[in-house]
Amino acid sequence: MRFETDFSKQAIDAFIKIAAIAVLVYWCFSILRPFILLVVWGGIIATALYPVVVWGNNKFGFSKGKMSGGLAFVGVLLLLIPLIAISTGLYTSGSELVTGYQDGTISIPKPDASMADWPVIGEKAYAFGIQASSNLESVLLKYGEEVKAIVGKLASLVGSLGGGFIQFIISTIIAGAFMANADKCERAFILIADRLTGEHGEALTTLSKTTVRSVVQGVIGVAVIQSVMAGIGMAFVGVPALGLWMLLVMLVAIIQLPPILALLPVIFYVFSVNTTTTAVIFLIWCIIVSGSDAVLKPMLLSRGSDIPMLVILLGALGGMAMSGIVGLFVGAVVLSLTYQLFTVWLDSEAEED
Repeated sequence: MRFETDFSKQAIDAFIKIAAIAVLVYWCFSILRPFILLVVWGGIIATALYPVVVWGNNKFGFSKGKMSGGLAFVGVLLLLIPLIAISTGLYTSGSELVTGYQDGTISIPKPDASMADWPVIGEKAYAFGIQASSNLESVLLKYGEEVKAIVGKLASLVGSLGGGFIQFIISTIIAGAFMANADKCERAFILIADRLTGEHGEALTTLSKTTVRSVVQGVIGVAVIQSVMAGIGMAFVGVPALGLWMLLVMLVAIIQLPPILALLPVIFYVFSVNTTTTAVIFLIWCIIVSGSDAVLKPMLLSRGSDIPMLVILLGALGGMAMSGIVGLFVGAVVLSLTYQLFTVWLDSEAEED
């Protein structure tokens, strides 16, 4: 009887403790949930850039705190410049568009006759361009609902893009704080991993760092390189809205699709407004950009763990569906890291058996 009473007391006591901890954990999670994605992305950035901090400390004698702050400052500047440029350009272009429409001074250039030779959409696109160039008002009246829907989607896309830039800026600042306290952060992760896994905390922390840097270099790094290469080609032929097309190329590359898919509309545009020689050269350059990952990925992704492309694709698409542009980056890295840790756990279980 006494045993049953003591057991009941211990069970009730354990239940109360577990419930209290669960409430505290849920409460803390609810408070921090708006910042979790930014903190995770900041940690990924810090993990990827920390070797630069160590290099600067060893090479020039700068303290890790100063190097971390300097990298974060440069990163914020690099993000602010396109954000300000896009905002200013949209405001100026929007004002000019509204004023031109009110004054009746907006004019659409007549499309080149070669547009009619485009496959599938050539004739319809050419006819639409001729009508728009001769009587824009009738086109707007005829396709008013479609134009409103497109404008609404573009406004939503621009708003999401601006919000993504702001999130990147906040995450970059958080990354600077993480890098300045990297030793303490690493020690905390090792202690937590030791608590969860026993004696494998340091090995798992090292594996995590290697995986994150491998994915950032081999996936995000390659996408950025391809985006810059595409931007150089588009700048050479005078493609408008250069920054938006570069961003689209980078996003397509991250989800493991050929960047040529994002460049197809640009290629059609260049063939319609430039000489055939210039357009062919641009087409060849786009093919080189799209195929460059065959050379870049083995060079960068091999510097760490080997992650299947399907895992990166699912992580990128799922992250983007869950959290937008920032989720695209975070999802690819987090799912790759989880896959790698799960694989190591399975291998360790097999060795023990």
